[in-house]
Amino acid sequence: MTSSTPDSGPVLEPGPRRAVFIVGSGRSGTSALACSLQTLGLHVPQPEVAPDETNPKGFGESQWVVDFHDRLLRKANVGVADGRPSAWFDTGKVATNDRLREEARVWLDGQFTDEVREVVVKDPRLAWFIGLWRSAALRSDVEATYAITLRAPAEVIGSKKTYYSSQVSEVARAASWINQMLHTERATRGSRRGFVRYADLLEDWTVPVYRLGATLGLDGVRSANARNIRRVHELIDPDLHRVRTTWDDVDLPAPLRAIAEETWRLMNRLVDDAEESPEVHAALDDAREAYARLYGEAEALVTASIQAARRQRPPKKKAGASTPAPAPEPAPVEAPAADEPADDAAPSLSSRARGLLGRR
Repeated sequence: MTSSTPDSGPVLEPGPRRAVFIVGSGRSGTSALACSLQTLGLHVPQPEVAPDETNPKGFGESQWVVDFHDRLLRKANVGVADGRPSAWFDTGKVATNDRLREEARVWLDGQFTDEVREVVVKDPRLAWFIGLWRSAALRSDVEATYAITLRAPAEVIGSKKTYYSSQVSEVARAASWINQMLHTERATRGSRRGFVRYADLLEDWTVPVYRLGATLGLDGVRSANARNIRRVHELIDPDLHRVRTTWDDVDLPAPLRAIAEETWRLMNRLVDDAEESPEVHAALDDAREAYARLYGEAEALVTASIQAARRQRPPKKKAGASTPAPAPEPAPVEAPAADEPADDAAPSLSSRARGLLGRR
């Protein structure tokens, strides 16, 4: 049942408790979408991560969620932008811990009140723990919905290169995008979900956001008043599209680029098609398997290099042992940004893999 008040949108009867989990690769519009939903009236748990030069208009993400995910990723020994297919198994093992699931449930349940019925949970790390949050929502009698943001992979690579560490190769960034998007799609398949292209969001945010609101049943979007709509118009503008990298600007091995292009094509089908089809799902499964095979081949080819890099590291000092004479120090390697995969030997290994796999 609905009613209306002067100078406002329709007033809806309180609906079920609903969580909107925003997932997608970093630099793909997750912050813009989260802040848009927040401005329209959905709740982002406080305190939030503070804006910075990489996202001057804000992130729309809870600091508690970021800290929680960081702790889980350290426990699993997985990087935020990890390109290893096996990393999903490692985070999956951590996510089955009942104590951690209960911790997530207590936090999620505490975000809802009689007035707050729709909560936005957003963090690029969230994709690694979709199962954990699905369990938390189920235990809290909260409907779990998923908003998946899409941005052309070449632009994601270019944006990360611009705003994150320069020590991470384009190959590693492409691999992490493929790995994250394909597994995120599989983990949310069959759930209530919607897809939002970053380019569509910037061109006219009302089209993808209202479509998302209808798909996920978001009362906050359906009942948004004119003042909040104007505020989103001020928040979202084409100037946010600051990086427009194309494949001509990115140097990737041909097989890796082919998988990235196919993944992007198929993910766009999930936006454009009237309904999700078994045909597209099967093709996405094939792409995921192709990426796992390619990664395994590259990993096998550089095994000797990995072993050599490990041998160069000094042994850990045992308690009570005398201090040995200092060994010659290797050339320093700048630590990657917090949301990039750490790999002390990344530059040499990525160049070897690129040469072995063949260039475009």
